Amino acid sequence: MHAKPAVQAFMLSAALLAMNAPLHAQASAMQTPLQLQQTEGSDASAAATRGFAEFVRNQIQAHAGTLPEGFPLDVTDVQDLKDARIAYGFPVYTVNPKDILTPRSDFSSMARPTGVWRFLISRDNRPIGLATVEKINGTWQTTSYGGAGLSKDLDALMQFHGNANRSNLRFIRIFQARSDFLEVASGNGTTPRFAPLQSAREALLQQRASKTGSAADAAGGLVDASQFAESLRAAVQANLANFR
Repeated sequence: MHAKPAVQAFMLSAALLAMNAPLHAQASAMQTPLQLQQTEGSDASAAATRGFAEFVRNQIQAHAGTLPEGFPLDVTDVQDLKDARIAYGFPVYTVNPKDILTPRSDFSSMARPTGVWRFLISRDNRPIGLATVEKINGTWQTTSYGGAGLSKDLDALMQFHGNANRSNLRFIRIFQARSDFLEVASGNGTTPRFAPLQSAREALLQQRASKTGSAADAAGGLVDASQFAESLRAAVQANLANFR
């Protein structure tokens, strides 16, 4: 059975990113989120701010007083964008699908930066979406907007679990499973734990409910990587099979 065109497009973009990720990872794999913020964050943030200002200007000129169908940010009118701003950003990490199918280390150790950054967009201190920023031909550029639901989920978890500069957190996206996780490192050197984001939560709930008989337990708190490894591996296998 063949995947639908939208899924094929998603999987193709994921495959391309997976191929490019190691190139970036060679230079930055050993850097902590705080070090990445220091080496890449300023330039990526400037690009996000610059790109968003242009996006707002263009949208207001073209759609003032209306909201186009399928608009990527959570506003009721494009005029609302005048009060929105780029807030904080974070690098996107991923794990190679081969490492998920045949783990060579623990989940955290296998995560590598992709070279992509996401920036939260807020209005009146409320998340309304995310900007995606990438380095293209040596220049940081905003490539897309969206993720209104993800921005709310992510911001709530980052506010709750993050330290002052969120250096104890990593956003990990498993493209081939269409699943996102927030890694939370402890201050005492113990193994990091994870908050499954909305995209990953349903699969985790199903897996844990089938084993424990209770979905409510999976909905609260942080989990160990071992608690979602099986469902993640199954999702990656299924999506790679469909892509072929």
